[in-house]
Amino acid sequence: MIFLDAAATTPVRREVLDAMWPYLTGDFGNPSSHHTLGESAASALAGARASVAAVLGCRPGEVTFTSGGTEADNLAVKGIALARQAADPQLNRVVISAVEHPAVEESARYLERFHGFSIDVVPVDGTGLVTPEALLAVLRPETALVSIMYANNEVGTVQPVAGLAAIAHRQGVPFHTDAVQAAGWLPLDSKALGVDAMSISGHKLGAPKGCGVLFVRGRTRLEPLVHGGGQERGRRSGTENVAGAVGLATALTLAQAHQEEERRRVAALRDAFVDAVLTTVPDSVLTGHRQERLPSVASFCFPGTSGESVLLELERQGVVCSSGSACAAGSDAPSPVLTAMGYDPEVAQTAIRFSFDSTVTREDLHTAAVAVRRAVESVRALGA
Repeated sequence: MIFLDAAATTPVRREVLDAMWPYLTGDFGNPSSHHTLGESAASALAGARASVAAVLGCRPGEVTFTSGGTEADNLAVKGIALARQAADPQLNRVVISAVEHPAVEESARYLERFHGFSIDVVPVDGTGLVTPEALLAVLRPETALVSIMYANNEVGTVQPVAGLAAIAHRQGVPFHTDAVQAAGWLPLDSKALGVDAMSISGHKLGAPKGCGVLFVRGRTRLEPLVHGGGQERGRRSGTENVAGAVGLATALTLAQAHQEEERRRVAALRDAFVDAVLTTVPDSVLTGHRQERLPSVASFCFPGTSGESVLLELERQGVVCSSGSACAAGSDAPSPVLTAMGYDPEVAQTAIRFSFDSTVTREDLHTAAVAVRRAVESVRALGA
């Protein structure tokens, strides 16, 4: 089997599992307990926090551990917007892009339904990019928060986050970015990006499912969503997942250590794969920006097919991939990301996403490209 669905999840790295193991077994203490086991757990948690902070270019106190990217997005969007509204009731608008992950979009919809917020959606161009002009056009004096993702989970387009954050800041508005897909592939220095909040998920880069991080700049007000024991500096109550935090910190550090060389290597493999598909599969369409994209994502539409039928045929040939966001699996609706980019709904329903981790090889992608040609030919021949 060739696994090309790394944007959905990745296997746990052996180094990560080894780092976690002591805190799943002998050092199992609660970091809030004042005894030897608890102090050992607290020390491990502090070490993990410091490691994450080193990658993000921030202070350890600006790192909040969560259960994953979805919770981090919810905490950022709801928490910052509600805190800003509490300080100034006139701040009752949030800005998101037209291609956000559902965790961000639905958080904004929650604010709209229950807290009287209005949502301003920034359109994207045909490659999925948000332009500075488009963002500037929707900012208002009442804007409480801008949330625009770093890299899109379906088509891989990378947004000019630093420039967009600077525009928001000139209007006095904090900026959050969902960096779940970017983590491990793109620079995450919070100062260079200029963001006030950033979400990361562990299972996209070799840590287990169920662990994530929200960076929140120290001066940024945040209303907690989970109340109780006051853990995570009062931002996220609940007994901390020490092993998960250690695993995420280990995975993030490992990815950072070889990021540039891995990005170049995988991008070259991706480009060869893209060229092979476009030249051997008639009428195939690459979605997303050709240059400003993740090295690990290649997404296509194959007009005249059913995306789900192509997926099934690819799996029969030993290639596992997806039709888009794992969070939308099973939906018959066309991808909102592709329709926002201007694709016809019928074409959008033919989308297939191939996403890779750092273990992908040239042979894997050569085999996959051949399988894509055969699968599309087969499905078109059947009229499915």
